[in-house]
Amino acid sequence: MIMATENQTYTAFAGMRRIASGDLATVAAKAKASLDHDEGVSILILDDETCRVVEVDFRGTADDVVKRLGQTSGKAEPRGSGRPKLGVVAREVTLLPRHWEWLNAQPGGASVALRKLVEEARRSNEAKDRMRQAQEALYRFMSTLAGNEAGFEEASRALFAGDRKLFEALIRLWPKDVRDHAERLAGAAFADDAPNP
Repeated sequence: MIMATENQTYTAFAGMRRIASGDLATVAAKAKASLDHDEGVSILILDDETCRVVEVDFRGTADDVVKRLGQTSGKAEPRGSGRPKLGVVAREVTLLPRHWEWLNAQPGGASVALRKLVEEARRSNEAKDRMRQAQEALYRFMSTLAGNEAGFEEASRALFAGDRKLFEALIRLWPKDVRDHAERLAGAAFADDAPNP
């Protein structure tokens, strides 16, 4: 199931050539046109935020492809237990007895205390979390499209070591569209470029 949000963007590659970027319907239509032009080409559509591959059914016309996207994007996820109207989801948490004692002694009980702790941790680690997520997305992109390129392993190590200059030097010989997209994704993956909270 494809759940696209309003501002979500995607990028399609035909082999190592970038063919489209933008909303999913536009990218899928351009990918379909590329596939119709050359049936032997390998098409990949990636979610720009996570760099996960998006599965698109290319059967039929471009209009058929886009229509199927619209049919799958509006379906809601099934809700579990909890307070669904409030967006609360019940899950199991395993803690030591002393942790439960402390949580239960807090004003509002364990649930309120856990929510406060999670919110505090989210705020204090926001910049680091954003950078880590950007690094993971860039690595996912590199593994998908550049896993066989020269310098891939070294570039991966430079990415996680936070060495942007070495990273850029190591990907310099990669195919242009792959290199350009990797450099664009690198904007948030290095500490010197990470936005301040």
